[in-house]
Amino acid sequence: MRLFVALSPPAAVIDHADSAVARVRARHPELRWVPAHRWHLTLAFYGEVADDDLDGVRGRITRAVRGKAAMELSFRGAGFFARRAVWLGIVGDVAGLQALAREVATERRPFRPHLTVARMRGTTDPEPAVAELADYEGPPWVADSVHLVRSQLGPSPTYADMATWSLDRRS
Repeated sequence: MRLFVALSPPAAVIDHADSAVARVRARHPELRWVPAHRWHLTLAFYGEVADDDLDGVRGRITRAVRGKAAMELSFRGAGFFARRAVWLGIVGDVAGLQALAREVATERRPFRPHLTVARMRGTTDPEPAVAELADYEGPPWVADSVHLVRSQLGPSPTYADMATWSLDRRS
């Protein structure tokens, strides 16, 4: 099964960001816009994991989140990755987010916190859409749980939570 670890922003936060993105989406149909119901913050991508390895994956995440504090985050600004994806940036407890991502990751690639909102087709220029989203500032939210998610590829990928862990809400 294909798995990743993610944070899921609250519906009101997604709706706020989607309202801003909708205006840009309408003016830039050349981009492949990710539907808001599939938005999440990926902390680690595991790829294909054998059923026999699922308990080990769950154990790794359990150890990683133990004692970790919930994080206040918000979406701000926009950018793009190497002509692959358009994203909204993340501000707030980015250090806590990066530390958590390092602990759940299985590879040592740099973690760049972001929310992918669109993908590019061919030689599509993302800069006009990114410029329109550059001033976006979303409401703050508390990331208080971590999800192990199964993804199924296809024309319209689907995601299903396999497990959820709570982060410590103490102040």
